[in-house]
Order: sequence, then structure tokens, then C-alpha cells
Amino acid sequence: MPDLLIELFSEEIPARMQARAREDLKRLVTDGLVQAGLTYASAGAFSTPRRLALAVEGLTAASPTTHEDRKGPRTDAPDAALEGFLRSAGLTRDQLQARDDKKGQVWYATVTKPGRPAADIVAEVLEATIRNFPWPKSMRWGSGSLRWVRPLHSILCILSDEAGATVVPLTVDGIAAGNTTRGHRFMAPDAFTVSGFDDYAAKLRRARVMLDTQERAAEIRSQADNLAFARGWQIVPDDALLAEVAGLVEWPVPLMGVIEDRFLALPPEVLQTSMKEHQKFFSARNPSTGRIEGFVTVANIQTPDDGATILAGNQRVLAARLSDAAFFWENDLREAKSGMATWAAGLASVTFHNKLGSQADRIERIAALAREIAPLVGADPDQAERAARLAKLDLRSAMVGEFPELQGTMGRYYALEAGEPEAVADAARDHYSPLGPSDAVPTAPVSVAVALADKIDTLTGFWVIDEKPTGSKDPFALRRAALGVIRLILTAGKSISLSSILPHPFRRATGDQFVSSFGDLPLLLGHRVQFPLLHTVESWSAEQPLLSFVDMENDDVSRHDRERVVAERREDILAGQPEAVRDLLSFLHDRLKVYLRDQGIRHDIIDAVLAQEGSDDLVQMVNRATALNAMLATEDGKNLTQGLKRAGNILAQAEEKDGVEYSFGADVKFAETDQERALFTALDTAEPAIRHAMARQDFPAAMTAIAALRTPIDAFFEAVQVNTDSQIVRRNRLNLLSRIREAGRQIADFTRIEG
Repeated sequence: MPDLLIELFSEEIPARMQARAREDLKRLVTDGLVQAGLTYASAGAFSTPRRLALAVEGLTAASPTTHEDRKGPRTDAPDAALEGFLRSAGLTRDQLQARDDKKGQVWYATVTKPGRPAADIVAEVLEATIRNFPWPKSMRWGSGSLRWVRPLHSILCILSDEAGATVVPLTVDGIAAGNTTRGHRFMAPDAFTVSGFDDYAAKLRRARVMLDTQERAAEIRSQADNLAFARGWQIVPDDALLAEVAGLVEWPVPLMGVIEDRFLALPPEVLQTSMKEHQKFFSARNPSTGRIEGFVTVANIQTPDDGATILAGNQRVLAARLSDAAFFWENDLREAKSGMATWAAGLASVTFHNKLGSQADRIERIAALAREIAPLVGADPDQAERAARLAKLDLRSAMVGEFPELQGTMGRYYALEAGEPEAVADAARDHYSPLGPSDAVPTAPVSVAVALADKIDTLTGFWVIDEKPTGSKDPFALRRAALGVIRLILTAGKSISLSSILPHPFRRATGDQFVSSFGDLPLLLGHRVQFPLLHTVESWSAEQPLLSFVDMENDDVSRHDRERVVAERREDILAGQPEAVRDLLSFLHDRLKVYLRDQGIRHDIIDAVLAQEGSDDLVQMVNRATALNAMLATEDGKNLTQGLKRAGNILAQAEEKDGVEYSFGADVKFAETDQERALFTALDTAEPAIRHAMARQDFPAAMTAIAALRTPIDAFFEAVQVNTDSQIVRRNRLNLLSRIREAGRQIADFTRIEG
């Protein structure tokens, strides 16, 4: 069985595209081979900046011959139908067979497809792969029609076995496949032939090319760590940068440099970001000072002077970059010391969303909401409001303008420079977090209050303007914001009723004045406002649009007229609030389900808990679901669930048949069996225990109490017939089952639990 080796040699492939390209090459080629009837033992894809390679081992030498029976028209069908069938099958009439079918005799054709050599199939599949390769961006060059990420120079395609290697005959846009490739662009540029994958990989290494991306990354990491260790430094871990640099070099040569003393006063995040974004340098930290004092750059060539010239050039460019950063830093510090008033004023001209106003409008909303949330998470309301007003001011700083990824981080430095308390400064840094499922969650109370306010404002704002996620589309990252709200609340461990804080960003009534937190309805104050902002209020009215006849650009419209129109429509707007809140709560519940499933909690248990009252208290819901999940994993829990569901089913059938609800009046004096009396006794003990445990939110204790019902419930159903002939006894037993149902309902809706 031959082995297949493919290499597509080109100009430099962008590092960010290489991993996907490796997988696409492997998928397209192997899928094509299998669809054509070939099988293989294993396949591996590789990439360097100048090549994509694929090695397929154990490929079958040819596809098998296949025989396919095709059903044609009936034997008495018109000649035209028969002739069409013959053309499609490529046969003549004498090659057909008449066979009995349910509706009479039918013509059948046996179509034989002879096997094809692997070389023919490989050539066909590889050409289709090259011509239809899914690059994110591609280009044409010269006069040809082929598109590739960068100009394609050569194609290596060989099949090798014990007898030797054979070139697969293939030509794509004038590029003929061969058995040659080239090594490093500068250190080994000459062409050489290969006879198989092992020969290919060995000769590439001698030609100063490491074929495996992971090997290049490991080499960079190892050499950089050794260089840093020799100076008493540590390399700041950065897996994303390591993966990118490994895609920029074929023969990595790490070199260590030192940052000039004049730049060491810059924040370490600025040094690290500047070196990473502009020059792809790894940062080296001095563990004794915590400062970033050096860097590692990775060259793609070994030089006679051991990289001294390369390093000197990099030092000059770095000095220029850091000089710019130092200039931004000094200017920003002066603004911070003066109170950042200019930045605050500037945010009024920065649009957050054309229907949700400016960043300044948004800050007002977040500040008001942070103040309300603060007591719920143990934060000082004044500090929470102050932090919210400062948190986004660094968006107007020169440093964040140059490095947007430093927003929040720089806000902390500027807040401290302005003399703000550390809790306020930390909130400015942390209020964007968590940004993803693996991101750290703030725990400081002020940071939690501002982070929650920021995310809730985002969610409610886009709900107001009906920009909700649909399918896979989520342009405003609302699912991420919802997950952030969930993780913040759960990490804080505070019982917070979401429904008590979600309506505030929608709208609230304060005294006699109707206020919308989205811009606080500046029209009430006689201020001019852009018309799209009105949609945040209009969307709540099912009838005529609010202020539809008011020309907001007309200063002649009096404040009195505006207030009158708002007052007339106030009740209609407020009436829409509950549905919107429920819709957003439902969205948060969906995100909570995803979160809990990732924690190993079954979906039906999640549904059973969310069906209960108080489902907007996320901490309570998670604790309840965790305890219920643990109980149902036991044998007692599984059997108890069956008993609760059986009681519920019998009750539901009886209530539907009798047209009444059995929920009161079970009396032990009507019990006829020991099992009934034992169940009464067990319920008398379990019901108050469950009730008191739930009141204390001691869910494990509640589960223990209800689990004690498992044995008496099982015994009851084994010994007692509920629907007996005596109506008095029947009603008493149904009311007893109602007590079982209600005991379960205190914990969860057990009807939603499967199995």
C-alpha cells in the first residue's frame, strides 16, 4: 500500500491562517480520496510560513470495482422513457434485465464501475482542492486564473512504496507536480528531491526548516526561557504570541535584548502590549522588581555575528515605539491629574449606538444602576457610582487610542493618579470582566457592582431596541454579557433578584416624573435629542408612536407640550415592561442552562429547578440544582423521583376525571392500612423539615428530608390501591398523594425530570 506526500510551496502564508489551512488541506484531500473509493491508515498535516504539507500513510493502490443495480421504467413503458434510462446508465437494451416488481415487471440495469489507480484519483482530488481551497483571503498573480493565499511556486505530489517513489501526473495553472522542494529561503535555498515523508522531513531539517509547528513553538519557548534564566529574568507567558511567532519562522533563532532605562517607568502592560503588537517580542520580567526589563525577538536566520546586527536594528525600532508610548503616557497623566474633565466631555461626542445615545449617556445609566446594585453585593454606593463614572474615561486617552486592548487597564492607572481610592481604580480595570468563559471574575464588591451594571445596561439597552441575538448571530456579544452577569453573581455568592434590578435600565417612575434611563428622556428637560433615541421609548407602544408628531429639531416645541405627550402615553409604555423583563430573564435562564450543563448538571434537573418560583435568584437556583443533581445520582433519589411522578400522574388523571383539585383534607383517621399510616407519619416529619430547610436555603438538608420519603412512598404504592370503591377512602388517599406532590414542589418540578 503506497504512501502519499503532498507539499504546496508558496510565498509566506500569514501565521493566523496556517492552523486552519492545515486542517482544510487534510480534510479536503482525505474526504475526496474516501469518496472516490480509497482508504488510508493515517494522515497528518503540517505547515511552515512557505509550505503546506500532507502525509497520508497506507493508501490503497486503487479503488475497487463496484456493481450497482439501477431500477428503470416498467417493461411496458413508452420507448422514450426507456431510451432516457439507457442513456443515463450508459448501456444498451440487451444489457437490461426484466424483474418482477410490486406493480409488474421492471427493467433493471447493472452498472459496473471499474476501479481506478490511486494516482488518477489523487491528481483529481488535489487539483480540486487547490482550485477550491477555502482561504479567508486569496489573490491572483501573473496571467493565470488560479487563486491562492500568496503566489504558489511548486507542487510536490508523490506516491511511494517498496519499489520507490512515483510523481503523480498533475498540472494546475501551468504548475506541474514534481518530487522537488526547497529549504530555508536564505540558508538553504537550493532545490532537492525527496522520495517519501521521512526523507522529506529529514532533508528539510538539514535545509534549516522545522516542519512541525509544535516543534518550532517548543524550540522558541525553550530557548527564550534559557536566555531569560541566564539574566535572572522570566518570560511572560503568552501562548497566542508563541503560536503566531511559530508561524512566522521556519528556523527559529531567539535573541534577547534589554529595554532602555528611560522606558522602565512605563506600566508593564504598556511595554508588553507595545512589544507584542508592533514587533512580536516576548516580554522578560525581573521577578525581584516586577518590571519588564527585557525582551526576546525570534529571528528566522542564523548570522555570523550571532544576531547582533538583527538585535541592534530591533532595539532602534523598539526605542522609537516606546518613545511614542512614553509621550502618550506623560500627556495622559497630566489629564488624569487635572481630573479627566476633558475626557468626560469628549465621551458625549462618542456614539455608543445610534439608538442608545453616546458613551456619556451610557455612563449615566451605568452609574445609576451601579449605585442601586452596590448594597446587594456589599459595595459602597458612592464608590460604585464614582467608579462607574470613571471606568470608561480612558477611552479618550491617547494610550488607549493607540492600544485599544488596554482599556480598563489604563483606567486604573489614571484613576490612581487622580487620587481615587484603590477600590474605585480596580473597578475601572475590572468592569469589563469577565470577557469570556475562561476569563477571571472580579470579586471586589465595587468591581462587581460596576461590572454587573455595565453588562446589564448592555443587555437591557439592546433588548429595548430589539437587537437580540438570533441563531448564530450575536454582533453585540449579548450572550457573552449574559454569561458575564451569571458568573459575576455566582462568584459573588449573593442572592440577588434579577427582576428587581432589570426593570430599572428599561424605565422607572420616580415621583410624578416619568424617567427613562436611556438618556433620562432629555425631552422632559427641554433638551434637543437625536430622533433615533426616541425609538427606545417608541418600541414599547403597540399603538401610535410616542411623540410621533413632535419635531425634535424644532425649538418651538414647548417643554409643556412634550411633558403632556409623555404623560398621555406613560401607562401604555409601563404596561410593556413585564413582558420585556420576562423575555430577558428567559434569555439569562438559557445562558444559565448552558453554564450548568458545563458544570455537569443534567438539563432536565435545570428545567425542574427553573420552573419554580424565585428563579431569578441565580445563586439559589444553582445551589438548588447542585443539591438536586447530587440526590438524584443516588439510588434513593432515582426511586423517589419515580414515586413523586407516579403520585403526580395519578392525581392529574383523577383531577381531570372528577373536575376538582385534591389538595386538602387528608386525614389519618380514614387510613385503612399500616402503609398509609406510615406515610402520614413520614410526611408529618418531612414537610416541616423541607419547609424550614428551604427557608434557610439549606438545600442539602431539604434533599435529605425529602429522600426520607422514598421508603414509605414505595411501601404505600405496593400495598394500597388508590382508586378504591369507597369514595371517602379514595378522596382521602388522593389528598394524601397531594401532600406528596406538594412536598416535591417545594424543591423542584419533578414532572420535568426524565427517567
